[in-house]
Amino acid sequence: MFSDILGIPAHPLWVHGAVVMVPLLALFAAVYAVVPRWRAKVGWLVAGLAVIAPLAALAAKLSGDKLLAARYAAGPPEAILNHRTLGTTTFWLTLALGLATGLLLMAIGGRLSSSTDRALTELPAARASAPSGGSGKPSRAKWLRTGSQVLVLILAALTAFYVARTGDSGAANVWGRS
Repeated sequence: MFSDILGIPAHPLWVHGAVVMVPLLALFAAVYAVVPRWRAKVGWLVAGLAVIAPLAALAAKLSGDKLLAARYAAGPPEAILNHRTLGTTTFWLTLALGLATGLLLMAIGGRLSSSTDRALTELPAARASAPSGGSGKPSRAKWLRTGSQVLVLILAALTAFYVARTGDSGAANVWGRS
């Protein structure tokens, strides 16, 4: 499955899934994080991409590892090793973005927003430090929402950067640019 598909090396085929899904996750996760009026429209899409994009990146990475082992048993060129390193980084960043997006969906989508405050204020230590009704201090759920928004934005930017770098290095290897 990761070596070849119907006699064709699998890596170029799997890469196209990652090249499409990873930037879409970065884009729509960022939109979900910062554009409240679009959240209802893109929520399910973001949830799906948070699962599909890391799987697509993993498939691209595993198929690339198989291609590397099959084609360069004697030792690959430095440019190929650099591409592999970029691909591995892209996979881990995409996985982190998928997980952070899941947290963001729970925090903003309401599952954690009101229930987190209730659960945290029920703890004895939290009760003593919980803000009183009109103190003006942000709630723990607000901090969780804001933190997950910032995390998603940072990871989306890094992931988009690395997927572009990885793709460029792969294209350079295939088409002879250095």
